[in-house]
Amino acid sequence: MMKQMGKWKIDYLLLLIVLFSAALNFYSLGDAGSNTYYTAAVKSMLQNFHAFFYGSLDSAGFITVDKPPVALWIQAGSAYLLGVSDFSVLLPEALAGVISVALMYVLIKPGFGRSAALIASLVLACSPIFVGVVRTNNVDSILIVTLLIAAWALMKSVEKQKWGWLILSVVLVGIGFNIKMLQAYMVLPAFYLFYFLGVKVNWKKRILHLLTASVVLAGVSLSWAVVVDSVPKSERPYIGSSQTNSVLELALGYNGISRLTGNQGPGSKGGVPQGNNNQNQKQAQQNKSGTVAADNTQNGGAGTPPNIDGQMKKMKQSGGMFGTGSPGVLRLFSGELSGQISWLLPFVLFGVIGSLIQFRRTKEFTIQHKQSLFWLAWLLPMMVFFSVAGFFHQYYLSMMGPAIAALVGTGWVLLWQQYKEGEGAGKWLLSVGILITFLFEALIVYQNKESVSLGWAAGAVLAGILVAVLLFIRKIPSFKASLAGLMLTLVLPLYWSVLTIQGGNSSIPVAGPSYHGFGGGMGGPPGMSARSDMQGNPPGSNGFPVNGGGNKGNSQGFERINRAAIPEMKKGNNPMNQQVNKKLISYLKKQYKGEKYLVATESSQSAAPIILNTNYAVMAMGGFSGSDPALTAHKLEKLAKAGEIKYFLISGGSDGRMGGRGNEEVNNWIKENCEKVPANEWRSSDNEKKSTMSFGPSQNQTLYIYKG
Repeated sequence: MMKQMGKWKIDYLLLLIVLFSAALNFYSLGDAGSNTYYTAAVKSMLQNFHAFFYGSLDSAGFITVDKPPVALWIQAGSAYLLGVSDFSVLLPEALAGVISVALMYVLIKPGFGRSAALIASLVLACSPIFVGVVRTNNVDSILIVTLLIAAWALMKSVEKQKWGWLILSVVLVGIGFNIKMLQAYMVLPAFYLFYFLGVKVNWKKRILHLLTASVVLAGVSLSWAVVVDSVPKSERPYIGSSQTNSVLELALGYNGISRLTGNQGPGSKGGVPQGNNNQNQKQAQQNKSGTVAADNTQNGGAGTPPNIDGQMKKMKQSGGMFGTGSPGVLRLFSGELSGQISWLLPFVLFGVIGSLIQFRRTKEFTIQHKQSLFWLAWLLPMMVFFSVAGFFHQYYLSMMGPAIAALVGTGWVLLWQQYKEGEGAGKWLLSVGILITFLFEALIVYQNKESVSLGWAAGAVLAGILVAVLLFIRKIPSFKASLAGLMLTLVLPLYWSVLTIQGGNSSIPVAGPSYHGFGGGMGGPPGMSARSDMQGNPPGSNGFPVNGGGNKGNSQGFERINRAAIPEMKKGNNPMNQQVNKKLISYLKKQYKGEKYLVATESSQSAAPIILNTNYAVMAMGGFSGSDPALTAHKLEKLAKAGEIKYFLISGGSDGRMGGRGNEEVNNWIKENCEKVPANEWRSSDNEKKSTMSFGPSQNQTLYIYKG
């Protein structure tokens, strides 16, 4: 199935796998929807170079998004060529996913052969949360492909015994840092260990090479951060989601250590009142994730849901703030996370055992062992982190995808060799490994029995028993039985992937047929409108999803919901895009007299829809969640008196929870020095009838005008 073309060989099976991956990644991509937080930034970045360089949410450069700009630069390039749209910002991510699948073949084939390489590519292509994340503009897909290219350069350095390839490898990891900061460093244990074990020089030179590489890594990683932090703060945007207006603090804090500790709240520096700081920090996490806070640019509606503290307690008890389960050694196998990426972890374990058995028997540490160790060192630190971390979303698990895919492919080759040799305990590992994998997949189905027929679980059990029996008998063409058995273990992950892409898209993707708790787009769960009167939300549920669509009351609002039962979850209906108040935008345009900002809002959740539907700069005074200390009342007063800002859209209350209430001083200045614009001039009467779901006082928004 391979054809020679000059120096290149076309592997038609690989071509089929790549086309299959492209079909999953690009299926109805233009209708999938995007994370409007980043899409708005891409649009702003195309309006001037200042916003482009800093990754500013608004074209005037008031505040940045919460990530470095490299991946957004790529998305902006696509949007420049194709125009700003969901498709143009998703295109680079989807392409990166396809390239990653092809790279698995390139990485695995030299050491383990074609069969292992094809299996690895296919496994990654079928990995549910990997498929989910490459269909968003959350930059993880570009990070993964960057790290895989870095892994290729690293393996070249060992193959050719030239440390220049090592330098290229760490340069790419440094670029990865400028895509998603410390998340890129999760692969460093694997990189350093593989080079130290693989290069054939004395240990002093190995250490010297790695120290030099570390210096280069630090230089590339911190290059953008140092440049930005060295610019006077008055001449650049505020660094979004930081508390000290510093990229380095953002990298080490919000995008660093806080991911492990779970302390994502703004704290005292964020302007949040201290009387209920623990609750405020939790609420900051909730709003930052985009899980429940609706865009209310159109609303003046109902009050907040009752018993908010009870809701927060319920969320914590039912799997954490983001439905990621409770920390512990079995977290990756829990109902909240198992269906995301863990399907084939049992087979990975048996592959590792097979590799240890081979090493004990041969006493030779081959390149195969070194490469297996590389992928294991990629996987294990991530497993440990996700087992204990306090703050992450399900789609972060996509980082584990390449290592799992590699270890499944390489593990199958090793287990098949031992099965074929028929000696010792190793001859049983293949059949038992496939059986245990099927049983674990049946468990995952059972964990999601509210949304998936248990017939799938029964099928997995029967398939596992059948394949194991056939392999135990050893009277049939076992190679075909073994390979067919492994391919059958991909049926359920593929089914989960298909359900994921059919379920639409969100800024916080979750793989599979059911949604565990909250975690969707900036206006609610994936693709779901935050309005309680939308189809799929029973009247009186305040927008909280309930099991089976029936209203069991708010105290039961964090259970799984069936995506298939909610039409709004399909075709990527993005709540923020849906909830733009066209009358408000029309009013602001008519009143615009050349101010620097069309309007100021409390957070990006209100600013992004206006940015995407106009060509004006919109100030998100408190950043994503409204809690960033980016603005003081004194500074705002100066801007208003200078004629740079005239209109302010803020909520009617101030209890210090979220969405700008943490910056109470700013809100109070607006209320004391500005006049209310009559609601009938800018608020649609139809929108007044819509109630929204929100924690805290982000409803009852009021438009103010500063008249000097």
